[in-house]
Amino acid sequence: MTTTTAAHTPRVRLLDTVSEAQLRDLASVLADCVEGGASVSFMLPLTEERAHAFWRKVADSAASGERALLVAEDEEGIVGTVQVVLGLPENQPHRGEVAKLLVHRRARRKGIGALLMQAAEQLARERGKTLLVLDTSGAEAERLYERMGWTRLGSIPGFALLPQGGLCATTFFYREVAA
Repeated sequence: MTTTTAAHTPRVRLLDTVSEAQLRDLASVLADCVEGGASVSFMLPLTEERAHAFWRKVADSAASGERALLVAEDEEGIVGTVQVVLGLPENQPHRGEVAKLLVHRRARRKGIGALLMQAAEQLARERGKTLLVLDTSGAEAERLYERMGWTRLGSIPGFALLPQGGLCATTFFYREVAA
């Protein structure tokens, strides 16, 4: 799956295998998001080693088909990413989970999050999924999901920690996608 867009818009593509250079780019995007205050499972300080270890696990999961790893790239490398978790329990073959929509701060407000989400939804359809779920702790992400037609279920206060400490709420969304 490759999505080609206008000249200055990043290209979105599926990574079945991940090179060392791509691991570095992905770790950089993750570190930038965490340093910017995103509650995405990591606390500050996020070391390069922890970021690389996370992406190695994701790469292994993508290689085994348990998840799909999509990236948005510009002329400088990877600037955004999202995952679709495909390997769910046997009583949920119709469902996927969208995880870790991350966009580097230097590339925000350019429609990259929307491009990645469109690609994730299309990939889910192609893989026979009819229901997607996700959770987020960011107001900007909530607005994006709502604009894209996702249904907000509600928020749980104090669900997770912010990277610098302090509790934050997490909001859950779902979207039905036609296979």
